[in-house]
Amino acid sequence: MGKIDWELKKFHGSEYSTHKGSSYNSYLIQEAKTVLIDTVWLPYAKEFVDNLEAEVGLANIDFVVQNHAEIDHSGALPELMRRRPDLPIYCTANGVKSIRGHYHQNWDFRIVKTGDSVDIGNGKSLVFVEAPMLHWPDTMFTYLAGEALLFSNDAFGHHYASELLFNDFVDQDELYDECIKYYANILTPFSALVAQKIQEVVALNLPLEIIAPSHGIIWRKDPLQIVTKYAQWAADYQENRITILYDSMWDGTRKIAEAMAHGITDAAPSTEVRVHNAAKTDKNDIITDVFRSKAILVGSPTINKGILSAVAGIMEEIKGLRFKNKKAAVFGCYGWSGEGNAVLARLLEESGFALAAEGFKALWEPDTETLQKAYEYGEAFARKV
Repeated sequence: MGKIDWELKKFHGSEYSTHKGSSYNSYLIQEAKTVLIDTVWLPYAKEFVDNLEAEVGLANIDFVVQNHAEIDHSGALPELMRRRPDLPIYCTANGVKSIRGHYHQNWDFRIVKTGDSVDIGNGKSLVFVEAPMLHWPDTMFTYLAGEALLFSNDAFGHHYASELLFNDFVDQDELYDECIKYYANILTPFSALVAQKIQEVVALNLPLEIIAPSHGIIWRKDPLQIVTKYAQWAADYQENRITILYDSMWDGTRKIAEAMAHGITDAAPSTEVRVHNAAKTDKNDIITDVFRSKAILVGSPTINKGILSAVAGIMEEIKGLRFKNKKAAVFGCYGWSGEGNAVLARLLEESGFALAAEGFKALWEPDTETLQKAYEYGEAFARKV
């Protein structure tokens, strides 16, 4: 009963790019009781509730399960409750706080915790599993016993618009790219909790035939494949990849970045190298490459004893994501004082990266000799990591 949003290009304000659009997945269960699982984003609230009325009749809904209160999932609650103010809302204790904080209403909240269940008739029940910080404190999963179906909300989701609905119908490369991007940019800081929650759910030994997240397609063919991927991504993930990110004022730092990339490739042909200008490349795509990399090189010229704003901005994002088990080094041009490398090195260490080498620094515009040294630096860096 959700909404496919083909037009969406930015999410979380302008913090997350959605090149492939997205969806806000809401689910309607019709057994002896009729249950609504989550709603949709606020701009589509009236459309959503009108569709509910046409499909099932609002008077026939018995209760709502709100797995997570962020407004892309709860945004239609005010419109729904305006028309059905008596509807019970099942959520966690933190869910009550969050929903009240968003909408300032004292609706009929029914607080649930892990292991609680509700009989919905015909031999089926809903079982609730708290999943705090996947990715908000209020998040929970809802398991439909009797159908082996898990409503996982944001977990195992991805921003991907498709009318095809199911994972076995869509382009697998596109699907994988959106899944790892979603994990890298949103769930990385909570990897320890992701691993713990996966172990807890597996220990329940519940049959699982479908995973239905709140963004993107539904996992029905080998649904545990995405659980396996999450377990891998939560384990300080890295591939044989090195990412170089930089910004440049007069192309000197760019030339150094490209020379280093050539050096890495020649020294380690099997290592994939990605080079991004932080001022021109989508930041979420850069972060995804950083997540997939075993090491990164970060470059900026020195400006006002610091670094360029595009690099400072993405370093702030990287710091918050708390990547682990990754190495790094820094580089850049300077003309006056050259503090940029020291600033970058400090930011990388604060972000959890191990510095694998002294930084590479070039005075003024790099000449042929300097670019040869940058090439050799790239060769040496590839051998160290």
